[in-house]
Amino acid sequence: MRLVYFAHSLASCWNNGNAHFLRGVLRELIELGHDVVAFQPRDGWSIANLLADHSPRALTAFAAAYPELQPVSYGPGLDLEACVANADVVIVHEWNEPWLVSGLGRIKARGGRFTLLFHDTHHRTVSEPDAIAGFDLDGYDAILAFGEALAEVYRRRGWGKNVHVWHEAADIRLFRPPEQETIRSGLVWIGNWGDDERSEEITDYLLRPAANAGFPLDIYGVRYPDEAIETLKAYGARYFGWLPNAHVPDVFSHHLATVHVPRRLYAERLPGIPTIRVFEALACGIPLVSAPWDDTERLFRPGEDFLLARSPVKMLKHLLALKHDAELRQALAANGLATIRSRHTCRHRVEELLRIVDGIRPEPAEVAA
Repeated sequence: MRLVYFAHSLASCWNNGNAHFLRGVLRELIELGHDVVAFQPRDGWSIANLLADHSPRALTAFAAAYPELQPVSYGPGLDLEACVANADVVIVHEWNEPWLVSGLGRIKARGGRFTLLFHDTHHRTVSEPDAIAGFDLDGYDAILAFGEALAEVYRRRGWGKNVHVWHEAADIRLFRPPEQETIRSGLVWIGNWGDDERSEEITDYLLRPAANAGFPLDIYGVRYPDEAIETLKAYGARYFGWLPNAHVPDVFSHHLATVHVPRRLYAERLPGIPTIRVFEALACGIPLVSAPWDDTERLFRPGEDFLLARSPVKMLKHLLALKHDAELRQALAANGLATIRSRHTCRHRVEELLRIVDGIRPEPAEVAA
């Protein structure tokens, strides 16, 4: 099978968690013998910010971790017809320009023989519905939505059975426990501050309880304005800035625990969709505590795979327990890792994708007709 994927960026993970998942999925497809080509805009928002903050050297971690992935960067004048020539499956991520989304739909409508899928891994269906409604999805065969709550939005818009839930997952070729344990200490959070998407929650469920528990806290991420940096300092947290995703397993391996702080839109309006860091953290065998979040799809086993804090008081209690109870840490790490390996790897998602595609493709008799 020849698969063509149009990503916002595969090379840059700067405020682009979707890249983590896509890298793992595309690598698994290649491992299974499929022909994979990925396209990304040369001046996309993620890679432009990464290069502005750092330099081209910031791309070396991706290249070293994923040598089999060599995305094609394009500028103006991209020939979409040539891009999808001989493709069996074409997947278009939601974080693309409308002209590209509609252009591929028109090629399909004119007789393109490939299966065309729209992949949504964002909250814009509820936060910016007009922007998503502006996409011309005529010609698309189906929607891939990264959670049931998001899939339901598309169903209400008339997509019916042509919406498929396709959760993110952990790339366990990269995210795995360390081969040899070292001394662990403190708490780590790897996440972005953003546009007031969870600033109160970060304070209430991370900064304040960590300080009150006497838990040293290291923070990595981007989009921290000056006032956010001052808030981190006020609570004694150490801020390290952007971290290449390929280096995350090593950082996890030096800390006792991590925390899941979902964005407000996912906690309130798109329940059941965790950040990809939950999959990655559990795959690395680091104990995790989550701020309020409803696992409506039963992806995990709350209380066994991770601890759930429904209030800041409960978060403090959980952090103190993790700080002092080695057996609790070991049990959470083992349970979470087992759940990831049994249900939530990129290989699992590739198998799901192939079943979805097989269910969409017409039978030979239909093609002949």
